Amino acid sequence: MIPEIYTSIIPLLAVLVSLVAVPLILLSSKFKNLRESWTITAALIKFGLVLSLLPGALAGRTAECNLFDIFPGIKLALRADPFGVFFALIASGLWIFTSFYSIGYVRGVPEKKQTRYFASFSVCLSATIGIAFSANLLSFIIFYEILTIATYPLVIHKETKKAIDAGRKYLVYTLTAGLFLIAASAWTFQLTGTLDFKAGGLFAEGVLTPQTAVVLFFLFLGGVGVKAGIMPLHSWLPSAMAAPTPVSALLHAVAVVKSGVFGVVRMVGFVFGPTLMAKFGLNTILLIFAGTTIIVASLIALRQDNLKRRLAYSTVGHLSYIVLGAALLTESGFAGGIMHIAFHATMKITLFFVAGAIYVNLHKENISDMDGIGKVMPWTMGAFTIGAIGLAGIPPVNGFISKWYLGTGSLEAGMLLPLAILVISGLLNAAYFFPIVHIAFFRKGGKELEGKGEAPLAMVVPLVFMAIMSLLLGIYPDLFFKFYHLAIRISETILGGG
Repeated sequence: MIPEIYTSIIPLLAVLVSLVAVPLILLSSKFKNLRESWTITAALIKFGLVLSLLPGALAGRTAECNLFDIFPGIKLALRADPFGVFFALIASGLWIFTSFYSIGYVRGVPEKKQTRYFASFSVCLSATIGIAFSANLLSFIIFYEILTIATYPLVIHKETKKAIDAGRKYLVYTLTAGLFLIAASAWTFQLTGTLDFKAGGLFAEGVLTPQTAVVLFFLFLGGVGVKAGIMPLHSWLPSAMAAPTPVSALLHAVAVVKSGVFGVVRMVGFVFGPTLMAKFGLNTILLIFAGTTIIVASLIALRQDNLKRRLAYSTVGHLSYIVLGAALLTESGFAGGIMHIAFHATMKITLFFVAGAIYVNLHKENISDMDGIGKVMPWTMGAFTIGAIGLAGIPPVNGFISKWYLGTGSLEAGMLLPLAILVISGLLNAAYFFPIVHIAFFRKGGKELEGKGEAPLAMVVPLVFMAIMSLLLGIYPDLFFKFYHLAIRISETILGGG
């Protein structure tokens, strides 16, 4: 019989490959093509390593790599369970396209300190894969903090006062969150004697009193809720839009915020567990935070003229779709939230790629200045339209699939209010995205558009590909990577307790 947990070095190699690329990138600083070839090569190898774990994950098997024991009961270890493989596939896959897009962007602007940019990018993706494959809270914290530090040079990349202030704000929020996470983990170890993630939760019956459960829950929520953009812990995220657009894509679709919501699902499903969440009403607390964030962020997005800021507040709202799915504690709710990690990523990275292409090509950042741009950049704005349709939850784009399961999960839980929030949010998404499509295609542009065409091919190809991927996954959500199948398996594992 094939064991459900098997020893493998692949999770470690998947973490290390982009770290190995960092010194090569730094040494190749004077040779742009060579420097960027290291980035692309590392991205492809990393994705290949993660992809090799997919068949095992689909069969319910987990690859484990124990590095060393720190002291009895606490070890630094990697474990590629189905949920970790799901997240790692998204991060490593999208890194490939973000890397190609970054080449076109940094050369098109052009950006200074490009070598530091690509090196920091590589460290960020190593940390993200480490988060995905963390076997326990200790490993999670280590990679979570590495991600924080590695992202800082990207946030301040332009080194303007606005960028420096945004970076300082980012560090204050995320490092403080790290302290909450450390405190919560230490308390958990004192109560349970372990930090290992376990489907269904770590706590034995009777270990937690109601008061302890609530305080511990808020510590964990403070730890992972900052990167997850849960209000009122979100304000660093719009400020971080001072960073270059590929960094915004990294923050919003590939690494940072997705690591936050990944952490929320880990906390709900693998630390507390659905039974304790329901017993102490912790899921109700989480539902309140998620529902409030979805509606308020959408209302704020309506008022933003800067395209990246509108996208940023849209991200804040959509991250809480995932949080809401976990808080429902139903199979469809978990499945919808987990699928939205992947599906939101493909849609939102498309929109940020579009914002960057507009900036590089036309030097426009505000929506009110984008009259007629769809006529000179039809492929770019066509991709934007597909992403906007999906984020509004309209078929056949993939956002409809995850939203359908979230709505079904609300009904399974016997709750109509979350369903109403999802409907209202969809209308608000249409209200702040569709006018951009109208402005781009149905208004007459100014003379500055004469003679203009699409952005560089290195930027247009990735954004069009991601839009097509969003559409294909909406028609067949199990296409290529079995995201649908994995999400269902993960939700069944959480609710089944292993």
